[in-house]
Amino acid sequence: MNVFLIGANGQVGKHIIQLLSDSSDHTVRAMVRNEEQAIQLKQSGVDTVVASLEGSVDELAAAMSGSDAVIFTAGSGSKTGFDKTLLVDLDGAVKSMEAAEKVGAKRYIMVSALQAQNRESWKNSPIKPYMVAKHYADRMLIASGLNYTIVKPGLLTNDPGNGRVQASATLSGGAIPREDVAKTVVATLIEKNTYRRSFDLLSGDMDVHEALKLL
Repeated sequence: MNVFLIGANGQVGKHIIQLLSDSSDHTVRAMVRNEEQAIQLKQSGVDTVVASLEGSVDELAAAMSGSDAVIFTAGSGSKTGFDKTLLVDLDGAVKSMEAAEKVGAKRYIMVSALQAQNRESWKNSPIKPYMVAKHYADRMLIASGLNYTIVKPGLLTNDPGNGRVQASATLSGGAIPREDVAKTVVATLIEKNTYRRSFDLLSGDMDVHEALKLL
């Protein structure tokens, strides 16, 4: 499967690149925001394209042309204002969905946030605007014609992953290494049990592939 990765320079994205680059089942094209990021990836042998989620749908479609699947793990980041949250995490995500439909990339994996579907869980959160953006981006993806999977991890850590998770439609607060989020995202690409489904994800005691089959 030819995979277009949005957010390739992020911490989860870097793990996904490594997994896809090592895979015999997939190829990856990495989307980054600037030439400096692109040069670093190209030096590692990664097919890379520079594009912006604040650009047009047509520009995004041109970048992802030839792709079978899209993984969205981009974010505006904690150092930007909530205006960028709106432009990147919400509108940018929706534009990428429209671009995917335009080029026929039917499979779409969204990295969202734990309990993004549940307004009550984040009504007093200091990152409420981010959760609102995720909530509505997820709803737009569900309403689209894409074969989606929405992965909603808890608090992200840089601990080494061990490939052991818990995945369920509803989980309470907890954490998970970014490496294990990446493993789960890549596994969903061809796991039919995750098609058109959304689930919370935390560290657990079950192998990633087993956990996805039991959703």
